[in-house]
Amino acid sequence: MNRQLLGAFFLLLAVTAGTQAAGSDVLDLTDDNFESVVAQHSILLVEFFAPWCGHCKKLAPEYEIAATKLKGTLSLAKVDCTANSNICNKYGVSGYPTLKIFRDGEDSGSYDGPRSADGIVSTMKKQAGPASVDLRSVEEFEKFVADKDAAVVGFFRDLYSGPHSEFLKAANTLRENYRFAHTDEKELVDKYDTNGEGVVLFRPPHLANKFEDGSVTFPADEKITSGKIKKFIQDNIFGLCPHLTQDNKDLIQGKDLLIAYYDVDYEKNVKGTNYWRNRVMKVAKSFVDAGKKLNFAVANRKSFGHEVTEFGLDANTGELPVVGIKTAKGEKFVMQEEFSRDGKALERFLQDYFDGKLKRYMKSESIPESNDGPVKVAVAENFDELVNDESKDVLIEFYAPWCGHCKTLEPKYKELGEKLADDPNIVIAKMDATANDVPPQYEVRGFPTIYFAPAGNKQNPKRYEGGREVSEFLSYLKKEATNPPVVKEDEKPKKKKKKEEL
Repeated sequence: MNRQLLGAFFLLLAVTAGTQAAGSDVLDLTDDNFESVVAQHSILLVEFFAPWCGHCKKLAPEYEIAATKLKGTLSLAKVDCTANSNICNKYGVSGYPTLKIFRDGEDSGSYDGPRSADGIVSTMKKQAGPASVDLRSVEEFEKFVADKDAAVVGFFRDLYSGPHSEFLKAANTLRENYRFAHTDEKELVDKYDTNGEGVVLFRPPHLANKFEDGSVTFPADEKITSGKIKKFIQDNIFGLCPHLTQDNKDLIQGKDLLIAYYDVDYEKNVKGTNYWRNRVMKVAKSFVDAGKKLNFAVANRKSFGHEVTEFGLDANTGELPVVGIKTAKGEKFVMQEEFSRDGKALERFLQDYFDGKLKRYMKSESIPESNDGPVKVAVAENFDELVNDESKDVLIEFYAPWCGHCKTLEPKYKELGEKLADDPNIVIAKMDATANDVPPQYEVRGFPTIYFAPAGNKQNPKRYEGGREVSEFLSYLKKEATNPPVVKEDEKPKKKKKKEEL
């Protein structure tokens, strides 16, 4: 084969299969080969990234590990948008990293799953193949429900009946978060659903305990619909006290939740992990059975070290669990008493919580002794008084002391405060978001983040998306402020008198 033919051969390989960097199992796609490569895969996860993007750099090693683990099953690919703008523009990429799932060459939607290697593997396995696995034997069924993730299985004497179709509809909708399978094997249907059309949720075997059943059956007196299946799963999938991980946290958090943080490790220390979890569950069950409304979970104290620190607790040492409650409103309560093996300390903590005797924990800097500057300093303890004053419009900057953009903004923000110093209705404020709890209605993901909290509507602050020049801030306030801003005009320099001639 001559050099020209050899070159053409390798070019053809690159176009049809995508290129891979040495030692990498992630396909490199470009404007030239994107369409042809994507079309060859029944399912493909594609990351659109920029080399300078910090979040992309953080994702990169996890993405590589996931690609290696999935090798031979399905593929992962990436596109450098700084070098391949045409394809990135075509798919509306506006931020990095953007992850999309493609099926048979077509964009089937955003990937919204976890961004850890194991999370990507688990999610993409659920995306691959059918939404619900057809189990053809008892052995296949036993293997499916023995997985580390929960399983939802439909038992139907008549496949593709109305109930089975509703089950498949639910599986298609929820496949990214949960595992589904169905069967018409007589032995299995007779064992798990004598009616011949039912759904059973099987919890992971490693989380088995004496406080709850390992499986939950869809109510026999309810009609099977995709909506009811979805609610049934969401109400029962995690049980009394799930293992909170980085991959499932978005499904568990966001409600009134007690978390016991300790050295949770279901790979190397199942017995030790369940020893403490069982003690949490024993107390939790007594309160739940009494009608108390609270969710429970256990989590690894190091994996969730940031959360542990947010409770003012130590994330690094000690065998005993440390415990905190975070409500849907963002309120935090910390168990100060040492966790006892008999569960009595946890019981007392919960009783005080339900009796309303606990003081809310708040991470806060000290309230400034003097707060007379042009930019008012907000901390967690004076936030209600300063920012949530219903009589005033407040523009507040959430910053980090180490943030370069915040330092650049500081003199302009101070100048803005000085120009509005005489306005009795507008407050210019700032808060160190790394040293204070930020109220839940203010979503802060980067620095600086600026919000406008209008008078009379403090529960619905508006994120400021405008420019960062003083004139741009003033223009915004002239449109949004309840009352016209009182702006201090720049003092005109006095003209020097000419010296009289002698």
